[in-house]
Amino acid sequence: MSQDRFVTRHIGPRGAEIAEMLEFVGVSSMEELLEQTVPSNIRLQQPLKMKEGLSERKYFRRILELASKNKVFNTYIGMGYYDTITPAVVLRNVLENPVWYTSYTPYQAEISQGRLEALLNFQTMVCGLTGMDIANASLLDEATAAAEAMVMMANLRSRKMVKDDVNTILVDEKMWPQTHDVLKTRALPLGFELKIQPKDEFNFDDKVFGVIVQYPNSDGEISDYAGLVEKAHKKEIKVAVAADLMSLAILTPPGEWGADIVFGNSQRFGVPMGYGGPHAAFFAAREEFKRNMPGRIIGVTKDMHGNRALRMALQTREQHIKREKATSNICTAQALLAIMAGFFGVYHGPEGIVGIAERIHNIAAFLAIEIEKLGYTQINKNFFDTIRFALPKHVMREDIEWLSHELEMNFRYFDNGDVGISIDETTNPQDIGWIIEVFAKAANKKWQVAEEYPEGFEIDATFKRTSKFMTEEVFNKYRSETEMVRYIKRLAKKDISLTQSMISLGSCTMKLNAATEMLPLSWIEFNGLHPFVPKNQARGYQEMMEELRRDLAEITGMADVSLQPNSGAAGEYAGLMVIQEYHKSRGEDQRDVVIIPSSAHGTNPASAVMAGTKVVVVKCDEKGNVDMDDLRAKAELHKDRLSAFMVTYPSTHGVFEASIIEMCEVIHENGGQVYMDGANMNAQVGLTNPRLIGADVCHLNLHKTFAIPHGGGGPGVGPIGVASHLVEFLPSHPIMNNGHVGITAVSAAPWGSASVLPITYGYIKMMGAEGLTEATKIAILNANYIATALKDNYGILYTGENGRVAHELILECRHLKASAGITEEDIAKRLMDYGFHAPTLSFPVHGTLMIEPTESESKDELDRFISALNSIFEEVKEVENGVADKADNVLKNAPHTAQSVCADEWTHAYGREKAAYPLDWVRENKYWVPVGRVDNAWGDRNLICTCGSPEEYEAFAD
Repeated sequence: MSQDRFVTRHIGPRGAEIAEMLEFVGVSSMEELLEQTVPSNIRLQQPLKMKEGLSERKYFRRILELASKNKVFNTYIGMGYYDTITPAVVLRNVLENPVWYTSYTPYQAEISQGRLEALLNFQTMVCGLTGMDIANASLLDEATAAAEAMVMMANLRSRKMVKDDVNTILVDEKMWPQTHDVLKTRALPLGFELKIQPKDEFNFDDKVFGVIVQYPNSDGEISDYAGLVEKAHKKEIKVAVAADLMSLAILTPPGEWGADIVFGNSQRFGVPMGYGGPHAAFFAAREEFKRNMPGRIIGVTKDMHGNRALRMALQTREQHIKREKATSNICTAQALLAIMAGFFGVYHGPEGIVGIAERIHNIAAFLAIEIEKLGYTQINKNFFDTIRFALPKHVMREDIEWLSHELEMNFRYFDNGDVGISIDETTNPQDIGWIIEVFAKAANKKWQVAEEYPEGFEIDATFKRTSKFMTEEVFNKYRSETEMVRYIKRLAKKDISLTQSMISLGSCTMKLNAATEMLPLSWIEFNGLHPFVPKNQARGYQEMMEELRRDLAEITGMADVSLQPNSGAAGEYAGLMVIQEYHKSRGEDQRDVVIIPSSAHGTNPASAVMAGTKVVVVKCDEKGNVDMDDLRAKAELHKDRLSAFMVTYPSTHGVFEASIIEMCEVIHENGGQVYMDGANMNAQVGLTNPRLIGADVCHLNLHKTFAIPHGGGGPGVGPIGVASHLVEFLPSHPIMNNGHVGITAVSAAPWGSASVLPITYGYIKMMGAEGLTEATKIAILNANYIATALKDNYGILYTGENGRVAHELILECRHLKASAGITEEDIAKRLMDYGFHAPTLSFPVHGTLMIEPTESESKDELDRFISALNSIFEEVKEVENGVADKADNVLKNAPHTAQSVCADEWTHAYGREKAAYPLDWVRENKYWVPVGRVDNAWGDRNLICTCGSPEEYEAFAD
């Protein structure tokens, strides 16, 4: 394979090393390994029908060509998306920095302190601006956050309300249309009655449990909701508010007028529009509801030395614990985008954010006066950034639209002919002149260009904020770029990312995110587009997405693909909703049972419940495979109501189950559809595909198999592919024609997280059919190489019929607890001293470690990882044999901080060198954990989820 091919850069092992690894595994060729691993009856007989992979240089020319087809106008559409200025120091040192974008979700707190602090900053900023007590570390987008608020309010109903079937939620008609659509999607399967109507017509009868309003609303109008909240609370009705975060710098925050939940989008805090995403939604609530909040919450705790530390608190990964009893299927967040928004807050501070908000309002107020002078009638009188005008009789909407496009501007056009203008952070005096010019020319009036716009337009005193916010030191300290970049660097140094070492998490596919794939994210041609601009301004995007859909369809064997779901869990949900709609179209509304293996990811049963179905669990046998007898019995028992079978392939246990085709046949024979969880697609691409196996729907984690980075826990993208009979049910969008006319929207943006799609597009185009298939083969080889090297010491829990694993493996650790008292957590924490991120801990089987090396890791890195785990095994044996103390040993005390190793006093029975440098190669690239092992229980007992002041940490000091 030519060295100028991108695939040679993406794949870790070199040719000679591959031969050595195959020999070590015990096979003579790659084909022999595949024959022993992948069942022959599911192997593709023909290669993928895709072009040869492009070189990086040729791809760069191609993506430049696509970028040039996108036209970036000044856009004043608003509707939840606004142009913003990403501080260059954040753009270069966070968004473009692989330390930040290649790190994993902070489940292992000790090696995640940097991103945990950045996310705690985000939570603190959100609490301050909204006036609420507690916030989470972000959700997917504003519309899905609204849906989470709806479900949370339903879960807060009293027992009597549930018994009395109180199931109505009132939604203001003046919310964003995309929010209405997602609420409709989510309310229907849960049996909620959604009433979308003017807020003045709300009837708080005995069937209402929640209210959702927008502040400012879709017209740009600011309303006083205090009376509405008071009236609702008297009837035990909760109130959720969709708020513009920037506006809350100068508007009275909802927390001060009694809101129970406040949510929205933090996009205008330095995160580009990106044709719709990814953006970090914010979600805040009152203190009393903290244990009902969806998503991740970052909290303060202490480590084993008594030092302050951070970790994820409360509901973290609740769906993996509660499964079908979970209150949300949220797994990923938008961590990287929340981190950027938090750094925006740190960079500007409260005074800077107030300044931006006041400037936005001043420009809007000035334009309102000037445009009214031209004969237009302003509809909204109290506003922050958005003004709405009715046109004079002699002015046509088409005149405004044509003139604005001539000057490369986009406005919002209401169904009744009104025109809306939403001002943002980037609007300048020249822009103001152009806006006025359009309205003047359309009205055939003379106008004079203002050199400057007046300042000092005050928000009405009824709505004006008087309280302080963001008073914490972190938001008032870093004003020079020198100090800001050092702060960002200081946090980055605390974390392990792919820039440090291999991240071996099973089912997570922490593969290379190539620099060439990442570059377009910073280009204005991709990140500067509003999702609702006319399609002729986004021709490059449309062409790229059409090609990407075709490529993903070819890879999966499916007929078509929707790019709308913006996380893996959202893809699961969307796929199930498509299946339910298909059954309804056939007059089989009763089909509401979903069969799920006991080994499945926790999001599977959680998503099934969110889709309004009932979960039936099928057992796994002693080898970890689906119990075929149990599957047959349950499919036949529920054949009249069977909707779907959710299956992960290869299995969550890391095995290509030989009976997979038979499983799909059993489901189809009993009237159900097969949903394949694409979490393990990394082991399928080019060798087999979901449709060949028998699936009707599959979702793809683009942030796993297809190279979009994890970014500390998001962005995620979860497109779904469907067979031909399901294409007509793929999710539509209320504003933009996204090519599908099926169920109502599952996310706010028509094409989900569009601005990260160039990463997957680039990965596929540069790898080509041959490269994609080679990547799958090497992923399988790397996993079997590790399994062969570790099986004698640890044992591999599950293997296929020929003793092989797929692209991941489960390392058995339970016998070590029995013999030495050492747990899988001890091993995971000790790996940090060797400079490695822990594998997946106790999932899918308690007491084990799940490892996935990916194809991007070199043989040298695999060997280092193997030597670390074998060295740890020897340390376990020392405990087992009595050489090391059972309580005071390197495993129980791991990880070791520099502070503890360098302290004057050292009381442990083992030496400092053993603690810090267990193998010689560790010295070459030593990673020092910033904190010792964290105390999660203490943190949950003393819940602190903001940066806080010294006074607020009295409990910690005690």
